[in-house]
Amino acid sequence: MQSLPAPTYDDVVDAAARIEGFAHRTPVLTSTTANERTGASIFFKCENFQRMGAFKFRGAFNAISHFDRAQRDAGVLTYSSGNHAQAIALSARLAGIRATIVMPHDAPAAKMAATRGYGGEVITYDRYKENREEIGQRLARERGMTLIPPYDHPHVIAGQGTAVKELIDETGPLDLLFVCLGGGGLIGGSALSAAALSPACRVIGVEPEAGNDAQQSLARGEIVTIDVPHTIADGAASTHLGHYTFPIIQRHVEQIVTVSDAQLIDTLRFFAQRMKIVVEPTGCLAAAAVLNGIVPVQGKRVGVVVSGGNVDLARLAEFLG
Repeated sequence: MQSLPAPTYDDVVDAAARIEGFAHRTPVLTSTTANERTGASIFFKCENFQRMGAFKFRGAFNAISHFDRAQRDAGVLTYSSGNHAQAIALSARLAGIRATIVMPHDAPAAKMAATRGYGGEVITYDRYKENREEIGQRLARERGMTLIPPYDHPHVIAGQGTAVKELIDETGPLDLLFVCLGGGGLIGGSALSAAALSPACRVIGVEPEAGNDAQQSLARGEIVTIDVPHTIADGAASTHLGHYTFPIIQRHVEQIVTVSDAQLIDTLRFFAQRMKIVVEPTGCLAAAAVLNGIVPVQGKRVGVVVSGGNVDLARLAEFLG
């Protein structure tokens, strides 16, 4: 475990300064159809327009920006099903350092190709039979590289929090904030920003039905580990929360809900047909909970984080067919 202090909102502010000029300030979009359907004023923070197509760039770049000379010389290593992989590879290229990424062999082809395209060395494994954390830790020791995990790292969490910082800076206070939830890096940083900038805002995490480990963890008051879930939301197919992310969720997240794969597909179609944007299934989690009335939002100002848009075109065609 990293011997770094838990992140605070001050770290989010520091991250915003570090990523400025490198990360995109992504658009906040609205939809009359979505507002009429829910009776709410919904603000979509569209991280599908972020560099490499997802919010993950924020945390990856912020983490690498903290490297000292020895760490830069040795390079960075991570494990990821796709978006963090691309984010580390791109951030490492911008920083001029080497990157090695451990990815499941069945990761989306577009994500794997993009990771290699950004210059990352990809090592594959079987996510249903092997443990990516053990592989990553072993390789980091063998190669002397710094391991930056996908979510359970203070600099990653702080970087992810810059998305909601931008959202609330633009929209003003919110009543509700819905955030996609896998390992908790995005919702952890988002919750820090919401607590500081919109203290009355209720933060809601959204997981895939098949992978509700965070929902179980919040209910039981301890981190629950599950088997690798089978879901089209591959970016949220984590098996447990992190030691950094869970305490933030306990303090600042009011509720965790789930949505089905069918609801994710309906939401993906909504984004394509009504808002003319491409969103990956994982990126639809938060919006699916709002659009399907999982939590009542009528009359509220609602923030929704759209986490990414990296979906294979062939799979997108299947979903839209």
